[in-house]
Amino acid sequence: MTTEKIERIEAKVDSSPQRLLPQKPLRAGGYTAGLGLVELVAILLGLLYLIPFYYVIVNSFKSIAEIYTNTSALPNVWLASNYTEAWEAMNYGRVFLNSLLITAGANLLIVLFTSMAAWKLVRTKHWISTVIFFLFVAAMVIPFQSIMIPLVKVSSILGLLNSHWGLMVMYLGFGSGISVFLYHGFMKSIPEEIEEAAIIDGCSTWGVFWRIVFPLLKPITVTIVILNSLWIWNDFLLPSLVLRDIELRTIPLATFYFFGQYTKQWDLALAGLVLGIVPLLVFFFGMQKHIIKGITSGSNQITLPKASPPSATRGRIFLKK
Repeated sequence: MTTEKIERIEAKVDSSPQRLLPQKPLRAGGYTAGLGLVELVAILLGLLYLIPFYYVIVNSFKSIAEIYTNTSALPNVWLASNYTEAWEAMNYGRVFLNSLLITAGANLLIVLFTSMAAWKLVRTKHWISTVIFFLFVAAMVIPFQSIMIPLVKVSSILGLLNSHWGLMVMYLGFGSGISVFLYHGFMKSIPEEIEEAAIIDGCSTWGVFWRIVFPLLKPITVTIVILNSLWIWNDFLLPSLVLRDIELRTIPLATFYFFGQYTKQWDLALAGLVLGIVPLLVFFFGMQKHIIKGITSGSNQITLPKASPPSATRGRIFLKK
């Protein structure tokens, strides 16, 4: 084909009817009435979800008499002494350290064991691995109330009651299902070629996981830590069954003791609730951006770099030297 024919064909393509059609003008800002209605509904729902926080915070500064007489209004006198009394009654410094120790220790155990378990299940191509994985998933639907009595009996035999270490081990068991599930889905996006290259270079199986695989799991690990921290920090039922000594109490247990059989100290209890919520809110708002990033990152395939293909323009290929 001569050069004149090629130029004639290109001229026809450039003057195609599609190029001559008038383009629709873009709407300024792209803002519509429907979008405004959606934003209004979202704002109203957000305010609705903030109502419980309003009642807790406002009433934590009131006296017990004012709480009973006018719950919704702002306090006539803001009593900051409720917080100091609640701090002393709860022994807040001690229970805060207990909650922090249990949450951090349980998360450490969950991340260590479930990440290795999920990696082995993904890389072992056998029907037994599939069965074990489905057992982990099935464990998530078992109600805790149905097994708490056998749990206490077995824990008593094994000497796990009335200790922080025993409570961490129990959290490892209850948190393994969702953690293995999340790790399992994320690891499918990691190409095996990376691990094979490390093995060829002389890396051991232990080294492949900790030096190659585990650093790639950072997004989903952060997500798992956040989700488990929200659950463990606020958990009341399991610590109430396991921890008996006052020195071992967590924040939810210490707050519960403001409610007696005949008296309820709402002013101190609400102040104690705020003291228990604040550390968790600080942690959550500081790490929330990693939740969506960790959950959605599993859908993006992690691929090895490939050589760039030769460039092509209008059917003519130019080979790079």
